[in-house]
Amino acid sequence: MTQVWVNGVQAKEIDPLDRAIAYGDGLFATMRIAAGEIQFLSAHLARLTQGAKRLGFTWSASQELQGLLNSSALTQVNGCVKLLLSRGVGGRGYAAPDACGINEVLSLYELPQHYAHWQSEGVSLSLSEVKLAKQPRLAGIKHLNRLEQVLIKSTALPSSFDDWLVLDSDNQVIESSMANLFFVKKNTVFTPAISHSGVAGVMREQVIHALVESGYHIDIKKIGYTDIDKFDHCFMTNSLFGLVDVNRIGTINYSKYSLSDRLRNTLQLTL
Repeated sequence: MTQVWVNGVQAKEIDPLDRAIAYGDGLFATMRIAAGEIQFLSAHLARLTQGAKRLGFTWSASQELQGLLNSSALTQVNGCVKLLLSRGVGGRGYAAPDACGINEVLSLYELPQHYAHWQSEGVSLSLSEVKLAKQPRLAGIKHLNRLEQVLIKSTALPSSFDDWLVLDSDNQVIESSMANLFFVKKNTVFTPAISHSGVAGVMREQVIHALVESGYHIDIKKIGYTDIDKFDHCFMTNSLFGLVDVNRIGTINYSKYSLSDRLRNTLQLTL
């Protein structure tokens, strides 16, 4: 049974007038628990703090919340924890209240078992018909308005495919339905620009830092769908499965990236 805490107290209810329910007014982070510890916790909390500022309210993790995160992680050797922030109750209209009563919802889950298989065998992506809208004011942050992803996931994947490749309205490659993407050509690693749509994942940030520290050049740029056959390798990242090679997108095949295992070892991502 999923364990849930609301504002530090074990509970499974929030006010029905909460703005998270009414408007998706908030943020969330999903973090991996490994050996009883939350990986990259400070980076996740920093991203939430930044995201809250971009939405127009002030939040930082209290010592009590950090203590609860750490103690709850000890109950699972491996798993995941989701931290959701809502601006709180705010009445019927769109306008946010002058004072925010921020609600913090923490929940624990098991890690999907197939992620270890994905790490060892890689995945295949099929092109989604659902395209992401361009909204630079929201791009990068993991806000609660995830209806685009709900629509993407509402269609069954074709046989032998594991996830969806997602484009924006200009047919630029943005991400998979759940992960950031990287493409490799010779010694340069490319990752799609997400200044107008998509999520800037914590694992994306960690992989970029690890590659830069190892002397590799990272190019953050627009990547058109018609350009994806120009690369030798492709991999995707998120906080739960870490780093997974992409074997193919549609009919385009990629070979395994030679640094994938090294990056997983360096960042302690191996499942």
